[in-house]
Amino acid sequence: MESNQAASSMEVETVPSEAKLLPPKPKFEPLKPHEMSDGQARRVELKTRPDTPDISNLQKCADFVHAFMLGFDVIDAIALLRLDELYIESFEIKDVKTLRGDHLSRAIGRLSGKGGKTKFAIENASKTRIVIADTKIHILGSFANIKIARDSLCSLILGSPAGKVYSKLRAVTARLAERF
Repeated sequence: MESNQAASSMEVETVPSEAKLLPPKPKFEPLKPHEMSDGQARRVELKTRPDTPDISNLQKCADFVHAFMLGFDVIDAIALLRLDELYIESFEIKDVKTLRGDHLSRAIGRLSGKGGKTKFAIENASKTRIVIADTKIHILGSFANIKIARDSLCSLILGSPAGKVYSKLRAVTARLAERF
């Protein structure tokens, strides 16, 4: 008895299929020039042809994929999609100075610092993101900030001690703070 009552309370009311059909769309004739409010005919020009696809976001998507493949975090790569004034600059250590063997290893060590301290200090001072991948260096940030980070990294590659680079970064960031 209880099962019949449960089944009857769970029944769904069915709607005939004719009621589900929508009314036909209204067909309006185009307005004639004398029927318009101000009596003038207006032309609408399309910026793009209707048969061409919108490719405005393709470049941003390509930048996202490129940044992700270079080794940036997903969050940093997504920032490329959202911000217009964000760039990536890539260079190799040999572009700054020709180094081989142990000299190259020491230069890479100077760039990253003990536990990544030097790399993080440059990132935080210049408001950029840096990826050191073997002998390639990738910097993500605004144009001016990339220049600050690149100059610091090049100084380290050329053999400057980390303390001197830190003090120069402090001076540069202090000047930037005064401007804004």
